[in-house]
Amino acid sequence: MSASNITVFRPSVLTLIGIPGLETVQCWIGIPFCVMYLIGMIGNSLLLIIIRSERSLHEPMYIFVGMLGVTDIVLGTSIVPKMLGIFWFHVPEIYFDSCLLQMGLIHTFQGIESGILLAMALDRYVAICYPLRHAAIFTHRLVTQIGAVVTLRAALLVAPSLVLIKCRFQFYHTTIISHCYCEHMAIVKLAASNVRANKIYGLFVAFIVAGFDLTFITLSYAQIFFTVFRLPQKEARLKAFNTCIAHICVFLQFYLLAFFSFFTHRFGAHVPPYIHILFSSLYLLVPPFLNPLVYGAKTKQIRIHVVKMLYS
Repeated sequence: MSASNITVFRPSVLTLIGIPGLETVQCWIGIPFCVMYLIGMIGNSLLLIIIRSERSLHEPMYIFVGMLGVTDIVLGTSIVPKMLGIFWFHVPEIYFDSCLLQMGLIHTFQGIESGILLAMALDRYVAICYPLRHAAIFTHRLVTQIGAVVTLRAALLVAPSLVLIKCRFQFYHTTIISHCYCEHMAIVKLAASNVRANKIYGLFVAFIVAGFDLTFITLSYAQIFFTVFRLPQKEARLKAFNTCIAHICVFLQFYLLAFFSFFTHRFGAHVPPYIHILFSSLYLLVPPFLNPLVYGAKTKQIRIHVVKMLYS
């Protein structure tokens, strides 16, 4: 009897097979993944160094960019090293507790990133719609409190699914995960019982986080655009709009990839599994890769300090 057909009681080790259907070319797929990871790590680290060292950038907008950089570094580091271990070194085994830790980090920091994007949208809303009150509202204390609340919210939403998998899932149909990292639904599908409850809770968390955050981000930018278009001077309109371009690009890439991956996974029953896995992997790799490039190119203050650092 094959290992995939037996029932296992609380396995200590699981096996990640990588990308089903593309096993023969996984070593080549690992190359662009590795390049995106390295560029993302270097870019986000450079952003953090610049924001930390330049006192002129110790403002809420740039502090949120720094928070986003930390989140992207953790997300990339949570999946890429193990993924490359599977692709290049044929080391698919992962301890069960390590798998849960990876899953917890991935989904917690996805929630944190969504919350930071909401905070950035609210910051731009106050800065453009109520410019005289921005400094009084978005104090450093409030920014710190927002960071703590966003982190706590994500951790509290993800923790129950980890506890349910750890304590309630006892028997598993297989120990083989048809994925290249420990994603929530990929782990749930291994279990022999309590699967429906965990699936429903996963959908609930995704709806609460993405639905709530995206709704308020959309409302914030709708009000921002309404205010900007009412400005009497064209130069003022362009300046206000330019401050939001980088944020809009980051919002779009994060949520478009998220929804595309989600709907492909939930409703793409006839889509090959490797398509699901590739898009879910790109959803975690592309934002950390593109975010520092977007902010470096579109934010004048950051661009100036990057050039100064490189040529000093």
